[in-house]
Amino acid sequence: MLSLIKKTFRRFGVEVSFLSTRTKPRYDLSRILETFQVDFIYDIGANVGQFGSEIREVGFKGEIVSFEPLPDAHQQLLHKASGDAKWTVHEQCAIGDQDGEVDLNISGNSVSSSILPMSETHEQAAASSAYIDKARVPLKKLDSVSKGYLPKGSRYFIKIDTQGFEWQVLDGAKDLLKDAIGVQVELSLVELYNGQRLWVDIISRLEKEGFSLWMIQPGFTDPGNGRLLQCDGTFIRLPRVMKCQILLS
Repeated sequence: MLSLIKKTFRRFGVEVSFLSTRTKPRYDLSRILETFQVDFIYDIGANVGQFGSEIREVGFKGEIVSFEPLPDAHQQLLHKASGDAKWTVHEQCAIGDQDGEVDLNISGNSVSSSILPMSETHEQAAASSAYIDKARVPLKKLDSVSKGYLPKGSRYFIKIDTQGFEWQVLDGAKDLLKDAIGVQVELSLVELYNGQRLWVDIISRLEKEGFSLWMIQPGFTDPGNGRLLQCDGTFIRLPRVMKCQILLS
């Protein structure tokens, strides 16, 4: 049947692609958001809006609030979100464990920029990620800036993509985490940024916060040897009844 549909549309010069993890990497996440009726996402470390655009493409229709510290990326993010009435971009700032200012290391590829020093392992796996500059940027706790955006009764989700600074983001979001439906966070299998917490620590912490690991998706791989260096972990706060069903199944 799927083959017949594709052939029919090809006669008119239209190529049909069915949603899957292969064609749209955010598709599995969109199903999770739908299953748990998420209607609001905090997008921490938005860069130029890749996550927001991708999650829209796979059907998420709720509110998105994005945070980005890089000056150039923040401007591009504003432009990308400007045509979406449900996509808000917070003023330029990094998210961490305190309110103040911080030096941000700017990478050659933009997406690898981090507050933390980059490890040799990271540079060897992606030469374009090497730091080329620094910028002094505002630093805010998520607890300090987030709740003004949140409508009462929202079922919200927190996506964290902060290049080794995930632990500090969690430290600054202790209040917000209490009622979050879920969290997606980068999990580093090896130290990509000096001093960062690795996957075991973050999984353990989120489990203690009441979240269960729901999905892992591959991320950054060393092209030289095929070693997986980083992945995305999605965690869900399960209702007590569902936890019991999972344990009994």
